[in-house]
Amino acid sequence: MKEAERLYPETEIWETCTPYFKTRNIHLYVNKCGFHIVEFFNKHHSDSRHPETGSEYESGDFDGMFRFVKQMK
Repeated sequence: MKEAERLYPETEIWETCTPYFKTRNIHLYVNKCGFHIVEFFNKHHSDSRHPETGSEYESGDFDGMFRFVKQMK
């Protein structure tokens, strides 16, 4: 992540997502990289920017996903 930030210093906001059960990813983004959890997508709260994600809920293939944001200084 540090290398990406170095290569793209003009980036103001970094954003990423990871499944809720990937606890090592959550730890990395929050505790090591300085991201904040800003949203949790699940069957009751789908991503309005990508409405097609609702189809995963009906098929049972998707349990939830966190969205992370890092605001650069």
